[in-house]
Amino acid sequence: MGASVKRWLFLVHRWLGVVACLFFAMWFVSGVVMMYVGYPKLTEAERLQHLPPLDTVGPLLGPAQALEAAGVPQPLKALRLAVASGGRAVYLAMPQQPGQPPVVIDARHGGVLRSIDAGHAMASAAAYAGGSTGLRYLGTVDEDAFTHSRALDPHRPLHRVQLQDDAQTLLYVSGRTGEVVRDAPRAERLWNYAGAWIHWLYPFRGNGFDRYWADIVNWLSIGGIVAALSGTVVGLLRWRFGQPYRSGSRTPYRGGMMRWHHLSGLLFAAVTLTWIFSGLMSMNPWRVFDNGAPPLRTEALQGGPLAIDAQDLPPQALVASAGGAGRELQWVRTLGETTVRVLGAGGRPALLDSRTGRQRTLDPGALLAAASRLLPSRVARVERLTTYDLHYYTRDAHTMTGGTDKPLPIWRVVFADAHATWVHIDPHTGAVLGRTDDSRRISRWLFAMLHSWDWLPLLERRPLWDIVLITLSVGGVLLSGTGIIIAWRRVRLKLRSPRRGARGIAAAG
Repeated sequence: MGASVKRWLFLVHRWLGVVACLFFAMWFVSGVVMMYVGYPKLTEAERLQHLPPLDTVGPLLGPAQALEAAGVPQPLKALRLAVASGGRAVYLAMPQQPGQPPVVIDARHGGVLRSIDAGHAMASAAAYAGGSTGLRYLGTVDEDAFTHSRALDPHRPLHRVQLQDDAQTLLYVSGRTGEVVRDAPRAERLWNYAGAWIHWLYPFRGNGFDRYWADIVNWLSIGGIVAALSGTVVGLLRWRFGQPYRSGSRTPYRGGMMRWHHLSGLLFAAVTLTWIFSGLMSMNPWRVFDNGAPPLRTEALQGGPLAIDAQDLPPQALVASAGGAGRELQWVRTLGETTVRVLGAGGRPALLDSRTGRQRTLDPGALLAAASRLLPSRVARVERLTTYDLHYYTRDAHTMTGGTDKPLPIWRVVFADAHATWVHIDPHTGAVLGRTDDSRRISRWLFAMLHSWDWLPLLERRPLWDIVLITLSVGGVLLSGTGIIIAWRRVRLKLRSPRRGARGIAAAG
């Protein structure tokens, strides 16, 4: 390698490292925090646990009556009922037209809730808390440190209500539907400033930098990759694999920060590069994983639009048929029939015929035949998963991909299309649990596998997963921490040099 190339490698690593090591240290430390405390979210299980049972709210209008009283046109995209808004039982009707907000209908008299005020938000929070704690209204916010998720966009502005419970939980109530859509206990909020909030560079969200946030993360990651890669090359060039230096050491640095930086760089450069690169991949930079795959034809599973009529049973009859433990009713169209999913505080939903209230079991043959029409291409094979694997697995609720229902057994329908699409289907409910294709599987390997080590042999053997990731993170902190000290000394020296030169000139004059 030529002398000029080596010099450029040294210069690039030296001056990029001044900034990169600060971010490396921050990312390593905050990454360890995120292993145990995630960004605030309201999981489906938490939401259902805090909903009052439907058999305690008295007589309610049937779904057809409520829709007619509210003047909501049919067919619908979705319909559900829960004690979810202002402490009242409400129907939430989702129109079929794309982009239309849900219509919130009072289930007692059919009136439409057109605005959510402070009193309504406080009532929603009181119902969520069970009425056993004090409340304090904190006003509305469009977006703050704990609500950057795009999933909350349909609910903005958000009402904030502080619970006076032991956890000092902060609730966010939808300004559109009146539902509690996020909870954030005090400990979770505090840890997030050292975890997800800083790890994802959220100080650049919700302000004038918001539109540049993705570019900031992408280019900082690219700069970090260049700094780590150039440092790896420099470190290898400085290491004596053959004849050692006169000191007898393989490294030219006899002691201090430079020696520790050189040794830790050689030991932990690979994992540093891997984590910075996989962090970049999590951003789907410049949409490299978007492949233009067509949407699924979900109407094949539905067998027609969702239309509610007067023959559909009222809520009380449906809840009684399910054993009285229902927290939410969901009307869905499955294989040409209207089915009601009765969701309780835990466990699998019960499926009822909407007109008779009888338990419904989906015919496997009919469901598979319908699933084969989700895409125009033929089905290559159908796999029955009874255990998790590399592409269908569960994570802890606080993690980025955790908190969603991942039931077993399920079907994996593998299509012979150009994108090698897999569709995961719940044979119990007929719901599509997710889809993946060649681009998304590559993304899974380059992000989830490399960044959070979502590898079942490790995940299933905790605390081995914890030990491995914490050990590697400590090594990364050592690498970046020594780099910060070296960078500070060099910058301080550079800042002093002009002053010394100025004093010399003044003395000579």
